Amino acid sequence: MKALEIKVLDVRGLTDIADTMVIASGTSDRHVRSVAQRVVEKTKQAGYRPHGVEGQQDSDWVLIDLNEMIVHVMLPRVREFYGLEKLWDMTAAKRAAARA
Repeated sequence: MKALEIKVLDVRGLTDIADTMVIASGTSDRHVRSVAQRVVEKTKQAGYRPHGVEGQQDSDWVLIDLNEMIVHVMLPRVREFYGLEKLWDMTAAKRAAARA
């Protein structure tokens, strides 16, 4: 589906809600919706059922909860506004500094 700027974050030890967070961008609300739908389809084909899907109506940010993995598919402006990568990367950096 040609999602853009895919980033995979290891969030183990930072949160109990998931081990991995995937963040990707789509070029339009239609593209975001299509990418999210494909993730859900492929997940089901692999024998897993998503715990929940949020945001399909507006499709500027769709969140797919796959239990141990959370997938965010967002429009670039929404992704920049919320800055999830920076939030989780900063937390990881603080955790590493605390261990040192």
